[in-house]
Amino acid sequence: MAGEIVGSVEMLRRLVAFDTTSRNSNLALIEYVQQYLADHGVASKLVPSEDGKKANLFATVGPMVKDGVVLSGHTDVVPVDGQPWDTDPWTLTLKDGKYHGRGTCDMKAFYAIGLAMLPEFTRAPLKKPIHFALSYDEEVGCVGAHSLAARMAAEVPRPRAIIIGEPTMMTVVHAHKGAQIYITKFTGFEAHSSMTHLGVSAIHFAGDFVHYLNTVQDELDAKAPRDSEFMPAAATFNVGTITGGTAGNILARECEVLWGYRELPTEPIDALGKRALAWLEQELLPRMKAKHPAAEINTVLRSSTPAFSPEGNDEAKRLAATWSGSNTVGSVVYGTEAGIFRKTLGVPTVVCGPGDIAQAHQPNEFILASQIDACEGFMRRMMEWCCRD
Repeated sequence: MAGEIVGSVEMLRRLVAFDTTSRNSNLALIEYVQQYLADHGVASKLVPSEDGKKANLFATVGPMVKDGVVLSGHTDVVPVDGQPWDTDPWTLTLKDGKYHGRGTCDMKAFYAIGLAMLPEFTRAPLKKPIHFALSYDEEVGCVGAHSLAARMAAEVPRPRAIIIGEPTMMTVVHAHKGAQIYITKFTGFEAHSSMTHLGVSAIHFAGDFVHYLNTVQDELDAKAPRDSEFMPAAATFNVGTITGGTAGNILARECEVLWGYRELPTEPIDALGKRALAWLEQELLPRMKAKHPAAEINTVLRSSTPAFSPEGNDEAKRLAATWSGSNTVGSVVYGTEAGIFRKTLGVPTVVCGPGDIAQAHQPNEFILASQIDACEGFMRRMMEWCCRD
């Protein structure tokens, strides 16, 4: 129906029904949003992925002038595989004042509310525009945001503020750590497990690397500032997955380690990565090759999410605090697309959205009904600000 009026809960129900787990395409959701915007007279642009299976979307409501507000959110969600859900994760379900469903908290509610308010936005005498920005593959390393931010920087008049609507319980977040994710493949040389002098176990040397990361972590923890606003205060390593080997009586020829770290905004995002790669090349690889010359170590950077620093974001903090009614400004240790938008557009940015991050990625993920109400109030106060000269 052209110009259909949809409430926030109904819009959230529709968006949750799209299984946009990062391994899937998000095009069905993007095409729905694009048509919904068009039905209300709002044109949008897509920024497809290289393979065309996914897309970002951005759109402008109101005059195409500077000093507008960007409402930014990611369309993908994490898997539900193996999680003990009590409800269908793709069906919005209300229980005891909580709306359950994958993506309710992280983070479809934020832009569902914005889209539901589109009729109000289009009727309002906006002097400053409201920009929607929806990305793909945030959950696997903020992949889509880079091209989305670049296109918006080139085609959208400079905004006054960018709001990244990740779940903060509608408080204002002005900083977070950055993240680098790597995949390191260790290649050894197969031999019978009783003849270890003839081969190289890739798994054994991968274990040495994990031990090295633990020693660096101990060093970082010991040097962590006592007055840090982050918890944990230091940069943190994590080894996410290790796969390798073929049988219990064969020295493993291959082992692949997915690892990464979260770095403080005050440190170069790639410094710890360079240090680890140098250790692999200069310390570990020679030891492997001493056992067999066929041994190799190869590493690729899977994703890089820049840290989000509080400097230069005062205007966005002031506006978001006014619209949310929150006096709380803080930092978080999880990553968002804020650093990408801040760096690419050079515009004051904050993270502020409905829901509790503690619910993100959990079975029975939910958002409180009261948080939907709070975000609607935020959007209306923002809209009123956009109507002023």
